Amino acid sequence: MATTTPAGVRAHAKHGHGPAKGASHGDGAPMTHRQIMEALTGLLLGMFVAILSSTIVSNALPDIIKDLGGGQSAYTWVVTASLLAMTASTPLWGKLADLFSKKLLIQLALVIFVLGSAAAGLSQNAGMLIGFRAVQGVGMGGLSSLAQIILAAMISPRERGRYNGYLGATFATAMVGGPLVGGVITDTDWLGWRWCFYVGVPFAVIALIVLQRTLHLPVVRRKVKVDWAGAFLITAAVCLLLIWVTFAGDKYDWVSWQTYAMVGGTVALLALFVLAEAKASEPIIPLRLFRNRTITLASLASLFVGVAMFAGTIFFSQYFQLARGKSPTMSGVLTIPMIAGLFVSSTVSGQVITRTGRWKAWLLAGAVLVTAGLGLLGTLRYDTPYWHVAVFMALLGLGVGMMMQNLVLCTQNQVAPGDLGAASSVVTFFRSLGGAIGVSALGAVLSHRITHYAEEGLAKLGVSGSSMGHGEIPDLDALPAPIRTVIESSYGHGIGDVFLYAAPFAVLALVFSAFIKEVPLRTHGALAQAATEKGTAGTAPSPSPAPSTTAPSTAAASATADVASADVASAAAASGSVPASVGGGVPVRGHVRGAEEAPVPGAAVTLISLGGRQLGRSVAGADGVYAVDAPAAGSYVLIAAADGFQPQASTIVVNGEPVSYDILLSGTSGLNGVVRAAGDALPVKDAMVVVTDVRGDVLASGTTGEQGEFGFGELVPGPVTVAVNAAGFRPRALPVEVGGTGVTRVEIDLEAGARLQGVVRAPGGPLADARVTLVDAAGNVVATATTGSDGAYAFADLDGGDYTVIATGYPPVATALTVSGIGVDAHDIELAHPGE
Repeated sequence: MATTTPAGVRAHAKHGHGPAKGASHGDGAPMTHRQIMEALTGLLLGMFVAILSSTIVSNALPDIIKDLGGGQSAYTWVVTASLLAMTASTPLWGKLADLFSKKLLIQLALVIFVLGSAAAGLSQNAGMLIGFRAVQGVGMGGLSSLAQIILAAMISPRERGRYNGYLGATFATAMVGGPLVGGVITDTDWLGWRWCFYVGVPFAVIALIVLQRTLHLPVVRRKVKVDWAGAFLITAAVCLLLIWVTFAGDKYDWVSWQTYAMVGGTVALLALFVLAEAKASEPIIPLRLFRNRTITLASLASLFVGVAMFAGTIFFSQYFQLARGKSPTMSGVLTIPMIAGLFVSSTVSGQVITRTGRWKAWLLAGAVLVTAGLGLLGTLRYDTPYWHVAVFMALLGLGVGMMMQNLVLCTQNQVAPGDLGAASSVVTFFRSLGGAIGVSALGAVLSHRITHYAEEGLAKLGVSGSSMGHGEIPDLDALPAPIRTVIESSYGHGIGDVFLYAAPFAVLALVFSAFIKEVPLRTHGALAQAATEKGTAGTAPSPSPAPSTTAPSTAAASATADVASADVASAAAASGSVPASVGGGVPVRGHVRGAEEAPVPGAAVTLISLGGRQLGRSVAGADGVYAVDAPAAGSYVLIAAADGFQPQASTIVVNGEPVSYDILLSGTSGLNGVVRAAGDALPVKDAMVVVTDVRGDVLASGTTGEQGEFGFGELVPGPVTVAVNAAGFRPRALPVEVGGTGVTRVEIDLEAGARLQGVVRAPGGPLADARVTLVDAAGNVVATATTGSDGAYAFADLDGGDYTVIATGYPPVATALTVSGIGVDAHDIELAHPGE
């Protein structure tokens, strides 16, 4: 375990815990596809449980609400309560993921979900069900946000598209299976709708067990302060807003004192939330994230995607059951085209994005399809041919599948590791918020439209509108045929109107997505590798198509720092001002910033051509502003360097217009620690310590001192692997997350490793090519060796204990012996034919 804190509070990494030998199952070490899939098993199962819980009740809700005596508003709030709790808790889960163990948090979310599900199944009225659905929502918020966060912690953005496809496939499977299972349970008399809540519990328990066995992430512990004030204020603001949207136009007029009070209260709570976040040391939603254009636009797009996504899944069950008279089971079957579209698009887009690194085209195509799907669904009536409905649903599913994961992906590609949880949760938060507001508002609209169309239709039959009751879910089988047709028509027309009203939100999502700047996905140092191969003092590396956000490696950093040294010296005489660029070309302007968006004065910025020729220089002023001129349109590389920061190489494209480009520099960090013997805690001197990055490149190496201590400076923050080897001990490797500031300290315990060696002799002297096999006390073959010309053999890195040595070449000889566990044990073997 590593501890990241300036004070260097220690945490132990004991032998035998964490990843299995030979594979580091953590976010600080390289993982094979198989290891990633093993770790993803529990995550995908947890996601499956969360989605299943929200979809399994969708087709059962009409029967549930009718059984519990609720109306259309209760129907809406059973859905809204879980979405609201999920929305309000998502930022809190995300921030906690940046502070505590992600594995422990996702297991806690599963426990909360299981308890909420079991309690919801025991509900005796609509109010109880709504309350327990809110508890479920808290757990669902943790599962949905933490799955994305843990995935991002393990996998690079470039590879993440491939694994996001697995998340999309899981999402689609649960979306298909949920309504089907829920419908079957509801239609089965001996089960009943309560089992819709119980059926997810076994899956959650299995997910807990799988997560415990397969998910191994290093825990970075530091002093934390949870922003409870921010969590309360954002929850209160969202709740008040949804209450207003739900009851406006029903319990009171849209323009009324209640509206003024609730809207004013929401604005006041949001203002207090902004103030609290600005002052909080660990804010729930760091406001500085919204200085990043991509995060802001992706959050707004997610808000409107949430409206479309949740409206589609919630109101289809009412359409098929109440407008077309289908059973809950058939209602689930009929929604398969939408889920199939989501499955195909999320899987295919994820695979293609991984191969190409390009994602924006998929995002825009998805927004267009969502808009088209909702617009066409706005034409729904109770007698619309099903194949029309199926095509419209497929378009909606294809669009949602392309947008949902890619909005999170482009956000994660823009942030530092320390903000990964908060940034991921911001996008998920806005998507859930859009879903909660959309379901609540569109549910209220649906109630009004159904009442309007029903009263019109009943009036034509000469029946009073009061025959519908007061918003209760109707029992179609109990209605006379003419009235049933009117009610089915009302639901079909009303739900069509709901989809039509949702279409403009999809248009807004398309507009915001269009303005998101496409940044190629990070590949863990492809640009840095090119810089290492081509960079020399006084020249700069040729750029690669790798993303501009990847920092160069240590070797490239040294070369880049040499290039910039003359600029840094000239900056001292510049009095903090930005020197005027010369050449009269295309201006390239921007800011050089460090941690917390602070300006980096005196940073040297060099513009080079693709061939490595220097074209311009600048030194950032006191406000971090730099200015250089590109000679003409084309592709160039900007190199920025400053004392105390890791140099940064960025690819820019100049199209003849002035370019505004901000550069973010990462601070360098230290890593130190101590190596001790596991048995007696004595320091291990002269142990070799090697630090490698996720590609296996060596970043630093050295040997321990008298007290087993070691230390390295000028490391780039992020995941590394620390390997230790010492004579008389078994080698050890463990993942470490190097913090963004201060010194990361790690303590490594080495288990003693014995060495068994000897000589196999025959009557004529040492025996070459003899086969020696070492078997432990349980009968397992530990190792084999073949003697050389001197008859010698040796086994290293052995645990202490009883062994059997079997030598063959002449008739075999087996000898039992005990290895002490420390130092070298000698054991010579005499072989001879019988009678010799």
